[in-house]
Amino acid sequence: MLQLVSTADSSHTLFNEELNETYHSKHGAIAESLHVFIKAGLQFVLDKNITNEIHILEIGFGTGLNALLTFKETEKSKRKIIYDSLEAFPLSKDISEKLNYGELLEQQLIFNKLHFCNWDSPEVISDNFVLNKISTSVQCFVQYKQYNLIYFDAFAPSKQPEMWTQEIFDKMFSILKPSGTLVTYCAKGEVKRNLKASGFTIESLPGPKGKREMTRATKP
Repeated sequence: MLQLVSTADSSHTLFNEELNETYHSKHGAIAESLHVFIKAGLQFVLDKNITNEIHILEIGFGTGLNALLTFKETEKSKRKIIYDSLEAFPLSKDISEKLNYGELLEQQLIFNKLHFCNWDSPEVISDNFVLNKISTSVQCFVQYKQYNLIYFDAFAPSKQPEMWTQEIFDKMFSILKPSGTLVTYCAKGEVKRNLKASGFTIESLPGPKGKREMTRATKP
C-alpha cells in the first residue's frame, strides 16, 4: 500500500507501508534528487565527457522524478541522453497522476509522457531525451550496452539489503564504461566497502539536507 506524502520543499513522495519507508527524503524530494543525482551525478559526468550522447541507467524508476529532472537538464545542456530505467513494480496510473512534480517543475505534459509511454521499448520524449523503461529487477537485468552514469536509487539497505551487495555492485561495475560513475544517496560503511571490493574508487560527498554524506563511485 502506498500513501502520498508532502515533503519539506512541497514536493510529494510516496510512503510504502510494507517497507515502512518513503521513496524520497522528508526534507524535500526534489531537493534530494537534484543534489544527489543531478548535481553530483549528471552535471559531474557532463563536465568530464565531451561526447554529445550520454547513456544513463537508473536503478528504480519509481515516481519518475529523476527522469523528469534529467529531462530538464537536457533542455539546458542540449546534450542527448539515452535513459534506461529499471523498475520491477511500476506505479499504477491513479498514483502517478497524483504526484505534483510536473506542476512544480512546469513540465506536466512531459511528466505524463514519462509515466504513460510504453514499457520495454525506447520512447523518444524529445530530440535530446530517449527513455526506455525496462520492467525487470536489477538481478534479472540483461546487459546490452555500457553506461556513462548509474543512478542507484534503491530503497535503503535496511529495507532491501539484497540490492546493496557486492554481487550487485560487480554487475554495476561491469556495465559502466571506463571512467563511468555511479551515484547514490547512501553512505553506509558496508555499502562503500562493497563498492570498493567491486573495483570502484569512492568519494564521500556532502549529502542533501538531513543526510551528512552521500556516495559517488567511479570506475577506473
